[in-house]
Amino acid sequence: MATDVIAAIATPPGRGGIGVVRVSGSNLRGLVETLVNKPLPPRRAVLCEFAGADGAVIDQGIALYFAAPHSYTGEDVLELHGHGGPLVMQLILRRCLELGARVAEPGEFTKRAFLNDKLDLAQAESIADLIDATTAEAARCALRSLQGEFSTAIQELVRALTDLRLLVEATLDFPEEDIEFLQQANALGRLQGVRAKLVQLLAASQQGSLLREGMHVVLAGQPNVGKSSLLNRMAGEELAIVTEIPGTTRDAIRQTINVHGVPVRVIDTAGLRDPRDPVEKIGVQRTWQAIEKADLVVLLLDCTCGETREDRAILERLPAALPRLKVFNKIDLVDGAPHRAVREGFEEVWLSAKTGAGVELLRAALLEAVGWRTAGEGLFMARERHLNALRVAAGHLAHAAEKERQLEFFAEELRLARDALCAITGEFTSDDLLGEIFSRFCIGK
Repeated sequence: MATDVIAAIATPPGRGGIGVVRVSGSNLRGLVETLVNKPLPPRRAVLCEFAGADGAVIDQGIALYFAAPHSYTGEDVLELHGHGGPLVMQLILRRCLELGARVAEPGEFTKRAFLNDKLDLAQAESIADLIDATTAEAARCALRSLQGEFSTAIQELVRALTDLRLLVEATLDFPEEDIEFLQQANALGRLQGVRAKLVQLLAASQQGSLLREGMHVVLAGQPNVGKSSLLNRMAGEELAIVTEIPGTTRDAIRQTINVHGVPVRVIDTAGLRDPRDPVEKIGVQRTWQAIEKADLVVLLLDCTCGETREDRAILERLPAALPRLKVFNKIDLVDGAPHRAVREGFEEVWLSAKTGAGVELLRAALLEAVGWRTAGEGLFMARERHLNALRVAAGHLAHAAEKERQLEFFAEELRLARDALCAITGEFTSDDLLGEIFSRFCIGK
C-alpha cells in the first residue's frame, strides 16, 4: 500500500477564478501546519494564507483538511483553493513538493481510493466516465454507476453463483445422491434464473456503452446529394461549405451531435465518384477509410434522380456486415412528404436537408440501426472490458447448463463465471490492468 504523499493541481489548465491543489498521504498534519501556519479542523473550510519557504505569502484562499479514513482516498487529504492563475497554482504545488510531496500520476488519487476500499473498480472507472460525459443522459448513467448500482447488480449475481456453487460442491462427497439432491434443490432452475438476470444486465450495459462510446456515422454518397447540408442541419450550425459545385468537400468533417442523449459522431465525407484531380482522389480514399471504421453508414441519394447505377455500385462496395441507411434527400424539390420505409431489406428515410423536414425521422433511424432502445434508469455506463467479462460469464454459465450430470465440471464453470464477474468490480484484478485503467484518468483525479 502506498504511503508517500502525492500532490497535483486538480483543476483544468488555464486561467480561472478558482484553482485547487490536492494533496493526499499518510499524516499530513505537519505539512498542513507548515503550509498554512495553523492547525485545521477536519472537514471545515478555513480562510488561510499559503506560506512559501521564506515565510512570504504565496496566496490567500480556502484550506480543507480531511482526516483519514474519512476522505476521498481514505488517507489524509488536503485541498488548497486559491486564485486560479496558472502561476499561482504552480507556486502552491511547488511548495507542497518542497514539503515532501511528489507529483501525482494520472488517476493516482482514485487508484488510492480503490486500494483503500473507498470504492470498487467499476465505481472508479465511472468517475472518469462522468468527467468525460458529453450528454446529460451519459452523465446520469455514469453517476448511477458511481453510486454503486452497477456494482450492486454484479454483486447480486456473484452471491447467487457462490450459493449455487456451494450447493453443488456439497454434493460431491455423496455421489450416490448428488443428482437427486440437486434436482430437489432446483439447481438448474436457479442457474437459469442467474442466466436470465445476466442477460438483462448485459443488455443494459450494452445500451450504456453506447452512451459512453457514442456511435460513428459516416455520411456517404455521390457529389451534390446533400451530405454537407445534412451535417449542417443535424448540427444546427454551418460547419461544412455547401455549394452547387461537385467535389466541394475534399476532406472529412467531423462533428459530435446529441441524438436523444446518445453522442453521435457524424463524419461528412468527399463525394464518391471517379476522382477528377489528385486532391479529390485523396478525399475519396479517406472516405472509404472512414467507412471501414464506421458503426453505421448513411448513404445519401438524390430523390429527384432515384437510385442510380452509381448508387448501387457504392452499396455493393460497402462492407457486408456494416449497418447502413439509405436517405433520399431533396424531397422539397418534388413536393414529397418525409417518411420512413423498408424496401429490399434496407431502411429508407425520405427527407429534406434544406428545410429540415424528416430529419427527426433520421435521428430515430440512426439509433435503431445500432440497437438503441431508449434511455432509462436501468442503464449502466459500461466499458468494453465490462461487456467482455459479462459475455465470458454468460459463456461459462451456458457450459454449466450442459454439465448437469458432471458435477465437477458444473462447479468449475460456476467458479469461472464468478471470477469473470468479480474482475469487473476489481475483486480479482491484475496490477497490469489497474495501471492501464488509471493511466487514462486526468492528473489530479
